[in-house]
Amino acid sequence: MDNHTPEQRRRNMKAVKNKGSKIETMLQKELWHRGLRYRKNAKTVYGKPDIAFIGKKVAVFCDSEFFHGYDWENKNKEIKSNRDFWIPKIEKNMQRDKEVTDKLTSDGWTVLRFWGNDIKNNLSQCADEIESVVRAK
Repeated sequence: MDNHTPEQRRRNMKAVKNKGSKIETMLQKELWHRGLRYRKNAKTVYGKPDIAFIGKKVAVFCDSEFFHGYDWENKNKEIKSNRDFWIPKIEKNMQRDKEVTDKLTSDGWTVLRFWGNDIKNNLSQCADEIESVVRAK
């Protein structure tokens, strides 16, 4: 059951950003402190990755659990309101994520995807993985 009124929920959902989110900013700051330089939301790269190392062909996506379908087989049952909207929307997001990953990989890119909670709870490990891939290329 939703604890918010429809107006509160609408305001909350309108505040969700498509770039510059907390998880993106945390990861970007960590990478910058490590001396790694990147492009944010590179429009020239297919799928507009949150972080792109264009010369190295490394694309990093920071995926929020709700909008990108983390543990979807179980979580889709938890959506109680407006199921006719949310379930197709999230499934379409998941399909688009797969298409973007496949296209970039076929074009020679290395694609790294991190869940928001992984970034929040294991920031150093996520940054270590990115750093090792970027430095190896």
